[in-house]
Amino acid sequence: MEIPTAAGITAQTITTARLTTRVLFSGAADGVPVLFLHGNTTSATWWEETMLALPDGYSGIAPDQRGFGAADPAKKIDATRGLADLADDALALLDHLNINKAHIVGNSMGGSVLWWLLIEAPERFLSATMAAPGSPFGFGGTKDVDGTPCYADFAGSGGGLVNPQAVALVKEGYSGAENPFGMRSALRLLVYKPPFMPEREEDLLASALSIHVGEQDWPGDKTPSPNWPFSAPGKWGAANGLSPKYAVDVADLLAIEPKPAILWVRGSDDKAVSDTAASDPGVLGLAGFIPGYPGSEIYPPQPMLGQTRAVLDKYAAAGGSYKEVVIDDTGHVPFIDKPDEFNAHFHAHIR
Repeated sequence: MEIPTAAGITAQTITTARLTTRVLFSGAADGVPVLFLHGNTTSATWWEETMLALPDGYSGIAPDQRGFGAADPAKKIDATRGLADLADDALALLDHLNINKAHIVGNSMGGSVLWWLLIEAPERFLSATMAAPGSPFGFGGTKDVDGTPCYADFAGSGGGLVNPQAVALVKEGYSGAENPFGMRSALRLLVYKPPFMPEREEDLLASALSIHVGEQDWPGDKTPSPNWPFSAPGKWGAANGLSPKYAVDVADLLAIEPKPAILWVRGSDDKAVSDTAASDPGVLGLAGFIPGYPGSEIYPPQPMLGQTRAVLDKYAAAGGSYKEVVIDDTGHVPFIDKPDEFNAHFHAHIR
């Protein structure tokens, strides 16, 4: 399904040394480049309004990342590399466009890719803006701000966390609101802050439904575990790439030079990435939704915000800088829920 683009956005199919995909552009070709990376179960479409609102003199670039949207479906994410495949794809795109330096922006999973990019090529980035990023320690299965795993096999993270009903509905292209496991319901409950509804909800939904589905895509494969909730990460797809088993080494992040300034923007009511995230097994187990919960001493809710803040505090102590901004009454996509407020902070940062 072809996803419409907003007026002022140009879509191109580009083949780099690593990937053929759809790339969206805004602004003058000779502007200061800003690379936007979308989150899980979305595509470049989600950044269009933010790209169009860039100040004069900037150009926006947003690819459909591997495993999403119009990216080549034959190209898979090797989760044993964490999200390094997505980071390498982004660098290959900059190389293809002859861009030596750019500002980088990422939401959710895209924010997690930024951790990898900063480690791999810090000299290429003028600044980093993280909009509700995933924890640098990954998603699921860690118990404290140091990222200590609940179990040695990282049970409770990876593709096994994804609800099979949700996968089946995406596979059939279900776009209704009646089934609570459908993508529209998930976006309305977990991504936007109710009762907010984006004007381009249908385009954003079509974008979300364009995720590549399969054992090597979404949700990816999984490994049986004797540890609650009895599933450990597999080796393929973004959901597995987000497992703490394959996360970045924070020591590498703290050692980078130069250290680009980081803006961390999040919504006050984010249900997807928080210290009580709605899909965190620790939260679901504590509430009684997953049988056999071993208790909060063994498997507490993951302190995702606390983890990010602790790492950024160390980043600042090591010579970098960051600013945390919390936008009130806002969900997981503050650039969509509250674009004016988000852009005020974002534009000041890149300027």
